[in-house]
Amino acid sequence: MANKQSNKKIEPKKPKFNAYWIYAAIIVIFLGINFFGGGGFNEPAKTNPAEFESFLRQGDVDRVVIVNRNQAKVYLTEEAKGKDIHRKATESELFAAGDNPAYTFEFGDLQNFENTIQEVKEDQNIDTVVTYNTQSNVWGDILLTLLPFILIIGIWIFIMRKMSSGAGGGAGGQIFNIGKSKAKLFDQNTDVKTSFKDVAGLEGAKEEIQEIVDFLKQPEKYTALGGKIPKGALLVGPPGTGKTLLAKAVAGEAKVPFFSLSGSDFVEMFVGVGASRVRDLFKQAKEKSPSIIFIDEIDAIGRARGKSNFSGSNDERENTLNQLLTEMDGFGTNTNVIVIAATNRADVLDKALMRAGRFDRQIYVDLPDVRERKEIFEVHLRPLKKVAEELDVDFLAKQTPGFSGADIANVCNEAALIAARKGNKAVGKQDFLDAVDRIVGGLEKKNKIITPDEKKAIAFHEAGHATASWMLEHAAPLVKVTIVPRGQSLGAAWYLPEERLIVRPEQMLDEMCAALGGRAAEKVIFNKISTGALSDLEKVTKQARAMVTIYGLNEKLGNLTFYDSSGQSEYNFTKPYSEKTSELIDKEISNLIESQYQRAIQLLTENKDKLTQLAEILLDKEVIFKDDLQKIFGDRPFDKKEEVPLVTKKGAQGPNSSEDTEITEDTSVNK
Repeated sequence: MANKQSNKKIEPKKPKFNAYWIYAAIIVIFLGINFFGGGGFNEPAKTNPAEFESFLRQGDVDRVVIVNRNQAKVYLTEEAKGKDIHRKATESELFAAGDNPAYTFEFGDLQNFENTIQEVKEDQNIDTVVTYNTQSNVWGDILLTLLPFILIIGIWIFIMRKMSSGAGGGAGGQIFNIGKSKAKLFDQNTDVKTSFKDVAGLEGAKEEIQEIVDFLKQPEKYTALGGKIPKGALLVGPPGTGKTLLAKAVAGEAKVPFFSLSGSDFVEMFVGVGASRVRDLFKQAKEKSPSIIFIDEIDAIGRARGKSNFSGSNDERENTLNQLLTEMDGFGTNTNVIVIAATNRADVLDKALMRAGRFDRQIYVDLPDVRERKEIFEVHLRPLKKVAEELDVDFLAKQTPGFSGADIANVCNEAALIAARKGNKAVGKQDFLDAVDRIVGGLEKKNKIITPDEKKAIAFHEAGHATASWMLEHAAPLVKVTIVPRGQSLGAAWYLPEERLIVRPEQMLDEMCAALGGRAAEKVIFNKISTGALSDLEKVTKQARAMVTIYGLNEKLGNLTFYDSSGQSEYNFTKPYSEKTSELIDKEISNLIESQYQRAIQLLTENKDKLTQLAEILLDKEVIFKDDLQKIFGDRPFDKKEEVPLVTKKGAQGPNSSEDTEITEDTSVNK
């Protein structure tokens, strides 16, 4: 083996061509023309007009040659060449080489220079000869003439190379590759570590995605009875639920070529580039068929045609969409190419794109329930180096209703950072609770300057929420109240909401009453109200409007809804109801809110002593839990089971909407 290896010829590596060599050569040529074109580096000695006049009066000047009307070349007489004053000039190599000038200098105005020479000649009675000559640097003149054009062409080539390198495919980024697809290819030679075992929860979506992979691996299994392989699958769901993760798992599991790109990769400043890239993408996919194409955020090019603001039928994005529609289901399409797309804006997609034959399957990727959140936690706990043994994953899953997979990943990462900040050797239960607090509510600001009166108002405001939610049957159980500033809030109330599939009117009314408990407490205790209820008012107004206009839960309007699930109503400039109905809607919304506000005032008035006691404890401890409420109010009569301590609020709408920011900053209020 060693002999065979030694016999192999090692070919020397050829140096790679670099465009900067051309730039360096041009600069060298330019410098050479400027230096050597005019006579080289060895030039005659320099003098000035004053010295020249002195030489002229002494009779040392034999003749003067005026070049280009601005430079004088001085030739000495034979007697002057032997003088010491001219020794430096006469000893130069250029002077000794032949009939060359001893001095050169530049003068100002030609007329004045000629008058000076004439005056000296008359005074000294000498016959110095004055001649005129014109010299030109041919190559230098040509280069100076062409230099602007060279610069313009060079800048244009540079810009085109940069643009094409950012837009073109893998052929060196040349300008002619700008219409090439930017999709990344994953195949059996590509190391993709994500697999279906890394996708926790999402059982229904994962099953359908796995089936698509099986279609391409074993097509005869499904076509034996005359069935056809689906052409596309659309993943729809809120942000962070794992749509792109599912696509990564497909790339890792499928043993077929997988092309991955984003919808914005088709967008370019040049007309027709998007459609060209679509054609090139499907051309590459068909050459490697069976294959899968994944387009993330397809709404970038798949929006409904003719619905964008003031855009015509020849809009570049619409041309790209038209080409995509043709490639997915048109003449000459290849059934061995399956398209998987992901979006969280399915309502704005074009109907032609959503029809069967293009995207045959629409897979909804919803927020995970408590069981799926447990599985997601188990996946994201794996990378953590050390986790406390007593950590209960079921407990963590119950802490995070409404959290998406991305939110849970963030919780695990934040918990590890908090544990490291505290100097703990393992990530424990309290670190995860602090992480949820940090993500949902923001960073604590214990050094925020708050006056005693403001702190008292905040305490009674939060105590009002706690009291109202404890006394109402359908309100979310409150398990933690704090008046420590966090994020933009000066106080917060934390709930453990039920994960309901349907909501009844009495449940929504109780939640509205509990949300208005903060302002009601200020009214009952101080007989004054403040701007601190901004987030409460925003919440109850949205709930009341939804009851009246969306869910048909108002008796006067009846079983009507003005909700448009297709999302097309956002392009309309008119309301779907009359002005009279609009007035009725506004009146009913106001009545709903005011009735729950009065209900909250009555409830807190009846429990004023307990409200005051709770606020005083809150002022003393700054943070109170469920046990403190039980000591004052007794056991909650509506509890059917033991509630676990929590750190979230408001319902299954995700962590961003689960923060109960009751007292807001002045800047927020002014908005």
